[in-house]
Amino acid sequence: MDLFKLLMAFLIGGLICVVAQLLIDLTRLTPARILVLYVCFGVFLGGVGLYTPLFDLAGAGASVPLIGFGANVAKGVMESVDENGLLGSLMGPFTASAVGCSSALIFGYLAALIFKSKSKRT
Repeated sequence: MDLFKLLMAFLIGGLICVVAQLLIDLTRLTPARILVLYVCFGVFLGGVGLYTPLFDLAGAGASVPLIGFGANVAKGVMESVDENGLLGSLMGPFTASAVGCSSALIFGYLAALIFKSKSKRT
């Protein structure tokens, strides 16, 4: 891995996180809405073909945040539409994101079994 690729991953990934933090601090958007916004932005970037060049430049800096998940969903839809027609637009997101969603559910459940949860008191 070269230093330039590592630096770009850090800078672009950091920029994505800075924008999210600014949205939290400067707007009335909730974190949940910002997460949905990032996924939708990733779907948009993937759909118009801009995510692949961003990923080629930033690597994990672009794939780890939710933008990468959205782009993966868009890619799944496009591939499934090519194979199955219009019905593929309904199947594609599920097949493309099944592993990530399943992993999040399984590891979240395991963490809940291992660690004692506490109620959040305000």
